[in-house]
Amino acid sequence: MEENNVLRGKQKRYLRAHAHAMHPLFSVGKNGLTSAWLEQLTGALENRELIKINLQQSAEATVEETKNFIEQGTDIQVVQTIGRVLVLYRPATNEENQRISSVVENM
Repeated sequence: MEENNVLRGKQKRYLRAHAHAMHPLFSVGKNGLTSAWLEQLTGALENRELIKINLQQSAEATVEETKNFIEQGTDIQVVQTIGRVLVLYRPATNEENQRISSVVENM
């Protein structure tokens, strides 16, 4: 990863391709965006490094608000948004969980 943690185009393409067959793990619903929800996201990303989330129809937050909330409060990066689905990436700190980040780092 670069020092400023910005993904390059090649890295984003790799992550998008990897996330293509995934199903969303988390949803944003009527409870909205909370710090507890953000902590759960961070925990899931520690184990998986790459996940999808979706915004339910009942969610009051927009895709852009959700993206900003995630990126401002954490070191999680939004790789892609498609409709109401966001693809999130965060390198794992535990070496055992670094399956994707080790490849992305060397691109």
